[in-house]
Amino acid sequence: MRKPLIHLLLVVAALSGHRSLALEFPGEFAVTYDLYSKGARIASMERAIARSEDGSYVYQSDTRAVGFIALFRKDHVVERSLWTMVDDSLRPLQYTYQRTGSKRDRNVSVRFDWDAQRIINTINGDSWRMPTAPNVMDKLLYQLAVMHDLKSGRTPLIYTVADGGKIKTYDFERRGEETVSTPLGDILTLKLTRHKQQSEQKMTLWCAPHLSFLPVKVENVEPDGTTTVAIIQSITGAPN
Repeated sequence: MRKPLIHLLLVVAALSGHRSLALEFPGEFAVTYDLYSKGARIASMERAIARSEDGSYVYQSDTRAVGFIALFRKDHVVERSLWTMVDDSLRPLQYTYQRTGSKRDRNVSVRFDWDAQRIINTINGDSWRMPTAPNVMDKLLYQLAVMHDLKSGRTPLIYTVADGGKIKTYDFERRGEETVSTPLGDILTLKLTRHKQQSEQKMTLWCAPHLSFLPVKVENVEPDGTTTVAIIQSITGAPN
């Protein structure tokens, strides 16, 4: 399975029908997407968020190869972000990434030690530390922050993310409104783009305002031109 499938930026949420949203952020929800490349369905993804008894949250993403590609590859990727709310901001506690079913299985853990102001990275058993940065996010949690900030009217949409053992900046630009056709119907969205620094890679998100800025479509273009598209298929629960 290609890298854009594994690392596709998806912000996910859920809604039971097209009703108004009145829950306290973030709500508990689950959503499914189908992923396509060159017109063929290559994977399915399910993402969900739930609140723990201690008041923290778990945001999890589960992606599996499907269709013709699944005859040759059994890629299964699970990402998980444990986080909490601090002064109306999302604060990561631990991020994990596990890829199995391929020739290059991978296990990643990123732990945020806020008392010591450090981040502990572990990849396939090898660990190292680096200092934190103000408002730093993990690679899964910042996707919820995009939703939260759009709903709150915050600008600019710039995020500091612990990514690949480094602190990186993700900067999104608004591109106006656009209607997107999905299995849930035609949905009016706000279009956002992010160009990766010093790269031809580009990410485009179509976020639905009446679904608390849930991205109903995501397109990732790699430097070699490979394009992966995710389209929402179903939703349960409700984001806020």
